[in-house]
Amino acid sequence: MAEVLALALPFFGVIFLGFGCGRIARIPESGLAWLSFFIIYVALPALFFSLVARTPFAELTNGSFILATTASTATCFALSFGIGLWLRRGSVPEASIAAIVGSYANVGYMGPGLTLGALGASASVPTALIFVFDSLFFFTIVPLLMATSTRYKRSLAGTVLLVIKRVVTHPFNIATFLGVVAAYVEFHPPAAIERTLEFLKNAAAPCALFTLGVSVALRPMERFQWEVPPLIAIKLLLHPLLVFVVLSLVGSFEPVWVATAVLMAGLPPALNAFIMAKQYDTYVEAASGGVLVGTMVSVLTVTALLYAVQHDMLPRTLFP
Repeated sequence: MAEVLALALPFFGVIFLGFGCGRIARIPESGLAWLSFFIIYVALPALFFSLVARTPFAELTNGSFILATTASTATCFALSFGIGLWLRRGSVPEASIAAIVGSYANVGYMGPGLTLGALGASASVPTALIFVFDSLFFFTIVPLLMATSTRYKRSLAGTVLLVIKRVVTHPFNIATFLGVVAAYVEFHPPAAIERTLEFLKNAAAPCALFTLGVSVALRPMERFQWEVPPLIAIKLLLHPLLVFVVLSLVGSFEPVWVATAVLMAGLPPALNAFIMAKQYDTYVEAASGGVLVGTMVSVLTVTALLYAVQHDMLPRTLFP
């Protein structure tokens, strides 16, 4: 148990350190701008390029794994969307953001550091695949759903162009694509570039986690939203369980791939839930509360998952 706590506490410790600093220090939110830019456009892209570029190309084309994990995320999205639609009286925009809270794991800020720390370099490929295809799913489905609302009405062509633009220009996806190309041609960067990438990727996790804590602290939940508990239950409990069941049904995967997928699915709601809520100016307070509550509860649930993974408690398959 001491090993699990030694792995989990630094992650959550940095988040809550950021949370405490955000509550105590009187620094305006604009002060996060350059740090956020560094994380999104420099540090995390360097991390994802390095992860993918070092991977044998054949391992990056595991279609059954991609299908299983993305379908599990989509199922949790649909369930959360239904809850949001019911409790928000049929509001598609609000239900869409609620669905993000219930299904979009923090695969960017927390995922790579946690899975690589717990499972080693062999977790890099499934981590990258889950991140890329979950991101593609959310960057596609949310604009399409918002386009059905009269408040954000766009032409079909305009919506499709918007989706393509966001997918193609997202720095994480660009870095991952370049990593795939590098893996395909077996490109090895010069030593100076390699060391720079190493330096940058080591900064990604602590900077991202600290920023997450500050961001949550600056957006406290003033009123309790009744749909938050079921959304958090879907995100932290149902999502990892569903991933494990679906992977068992689809086929036989390496234990480290299964453990990586379960850990990634069990992460708290992504900060993107709040970012998208702000972007569309809807469901902002509930999205903020969902990220806050989900992150706090995940201290227990993610630590439990880490314990199960570290002690090889996940069966190889449910269907021998």
